[in-house]
Amino acid sequence: MRIARFSKGDGVAFGAVEDGGEVIARIDGHPFGGVEVTGERFPVAEVRMLAPMLPSKIVCIGKNYADHAREMGGEPPEEPTIFLKPSTSVIGPGEPIAYPEKLSSRVDFEGELAVVIGRLCRDVPVERAHDVIFGYTCANDVTARDVQQKDVQWTRGKSFDTFCPLGPWIETSLDPADLAITTTLNGELRQSARTSLLLHGVPELVAYISAVMTLLPGDVILTGTPAGVGPMQVGDEVGVGIEGIGTLTNRVISRD
Repeated sequence: MRIARFSKGDGVAFGAVEDGGEVIARIDGHPFGGVEVTGERFPVAEVRMLAPMLPSKIVCIGKNYADHAREMGGEPPEEPTIFLKPSTSVIGPGEPIAYPEKLSSRVDFEGELAVVIGRLCRDVPVERAHDVIFGYTCANDVTARDVQQKDVQWTRGKSFDTFCPLGPWIETSLDPADLAITTTLNGELRQSARTSLLLHGVPELVAYISAVMTLLPGDVILTGTPAGVGPMQVGDEVGVGIEGIGTLTNRVISRD
């Protein structure tokens, strides 16, 4: 099932995406309590699609594809590298990425598979990781690369407002083990890989992260980006596509 979050008029609701992505059926309440579809249905073209979840935190994994680790100038780390993005960085499909031109001269795209947690959990065994996952969506770990390289740690370069596009919806029935993932810039292919190349797979990441911190329903894990990251400019359009989910598209505007 595909679960989206949308606005219609003054209201915001969750919905089940039907008819090949053409129709959205409003869900009664929050999908974590069980999906109950109401009788209200709207053409997707007549609603505003929002970020499918507003997480309390976004837990990110750096250098989780060997080819990306090497293009960044080093060998892959033995253990997952964890960093955080704030909830204020989240935007939805079609919303603009704001380029902070006064603070950065290079802002990169990083297409990633995102995991949405469905229940409060801590110390999750690898073999039970899928029990705590609600579903999967597309993400763009937008990064001010020059700021990231200047700082000792990555928080500032990863945390600007609008630097975490998510969407277009959450796919709840998906095996994440071997999915095609691509990123395009103005229609040109820039990243292409499969999730089978992740150095640390989804179950291992859930277990590793939950051993450190409690995960709450709606929290998001970004699993890492493959090689091919590169700069975006004001006016560019970037698309992150994942097999079995769909495509997340955002345009870059000037923040200043």
